[in-house]
Amino acid sequence: MSVFGKLVLIGVVGGAAGWAGLAAGVKGWTPAMLANVAQTQFTALMGRQAEAMPAATRTPTGPVIYYRHPDGLAEWSATPTETADGKSFLPVLASEDVSFDPEAITPLEAESGERTLLYYRHPMGLPDTSPVPKLDSMGMDYLPVYADEVSDAGSVTVSPGKLQRTGVRTSIAVFDPMATTVRAPGIVALDDRRVSVISLRADAFIEEVEDVTTGSIVEAGEPLAMLYSPDIVSAAAQYVSDLRTGEGRVEGSRQRLANLGVPVSVIDKIAAERRTPVQISLMAPRSGVVLERMAVEGMMSEAGETLFRIADTSVVWVMADVPESALAGLSDGNAATITFPGLPGETFSGVIDKIYPEVDMQTRTARVRVDLSNPEGRLLLNMFADVALATGDGAPVVQVPETAVIDTGDRQVVIRDLGEGKFAPQDVVLGRQAAGMVEILEGIVEGDRIVTTSTFLIDAESNLNAALAALTAPEAGE
Repeated sequence: MSVFGKLVLIGVVGGAAGWAGLAAGVKGWTPAMLANVAQTQFTALMGRQAEAMPAATRTPTGPVIYYRHPDGLAEWSATPTETADGKSFLPVLASEDVSFDPEAITPLEAESGERTLLYYRHPMGLPDTSPVPKLDSMGMDYLPVYADEVSDAGSVTVSPGKLQRTGVRTSIAVFDPMATTVRAPGIVALDDRRVSVISLRADAFIEEVEDVTTGSIVEAGEPLAMLYSPDIVSAAAQYVSDLRTGEGRVEGSRQRLANLGVPVSVIDKIAAERRTPVQISLMAPRSGVVLERMAVEGMMSEAGETLFRIADTSVVWVMADVPESALAGLSDGNAATITFPGLPGETFSGVIDKIYPEVDMQTRTARVRVDLSNPEGRLLLNMFADVALATGDGAPVVQVPETAVIDTGDRQVVIRDLGEGKFAPQDVVLGRQAAGMVEILEGIVEGDRIVTTSTFLIDAESNLNAALAALTAPEAGE
């Protein structure tokens, strides 16, 4: 063939392809139909009959994913089954689940005369319907909708093949206790009930201080300092005088010494020796750690001035800052598990002793106090802690996975699996959330099967069905 002849042939083939594309857009042809027309035009130009070059067929491949109705009705089955008249359902392989061949819909169209036609819907899924056949703005035919294809308003029916492709997964709503845990940062603090401030009730001079410093561990009754107080010496002399004379003022003078803070052991010693001491020993009122030492030899201490501060650290507090949103499930007596970065690999157990009735204005947290035993003194003041608090009373509740809930802000929805590929949205009222589960207060009950994945796809399609049903209701009356 000459060069001119080749150019003419290319132009003719291109024109045929353009004509076929235009016809496809106007008449709604599928890609398979377009391929057949192009093949026919090409073979005609080449001087051969179209029948001499049949369209290539592909052998279906892949596993059987479901079974379809032998007459093309909108019925599917996940297992082999038969129709009412004894016909076996046809297996559908993975490669032939989606087909663009026109003959794939021929059986359905053949049976359409025996089905009840409701209306025609927009071919692109827009909320526009018509009681009679018509074309959209692009020249595409509106699609017929039959009575056996329409599901309840708001629900949607999905074929087994589509379920497999979209990865839809379901689970059962369970009725079990929701073991929730609130985690919060904490810090070690002293038990206020185990802290003592040591001061004098009379003016005194500190003559000697024992070998006690900040951080020293002292025992109850251990001497801390020796002091001279004119008021105490005067009261002691009066007590000794009353003891010697045997007058009835002995009890009063003894009480005066006690009121000045003289220990009972010192008063008993004065009564036994009947001698006025010049110096009085200052003793530790409890066992613990010396947190503060203000006493210095030779100093003058006024009444009420702090000389020592001692704390018993055998029991400490862990103060946890809990967000106010997590306070609802906490109560006094709940278990607490505590770990410390400074003591890796160790876990301590305690209980909630107090939930403070105040929320911090800046951090929006409340303080939760946990009593913790510390007999060895390994927990130090102001150590950081990681606190896990158990919430709830252990009562069983209806709960579903968090992925099953569609939360739009003003509406919470789950998708119920009604069986046989049918799904419907269900409004719910949510409760607590923990460990990937959500408590359902209203909407579903134990045993309901709900969708946990691809929920947005099903919800969107069900909303479209509900909108179409609402639009077509007036037209049905017409």
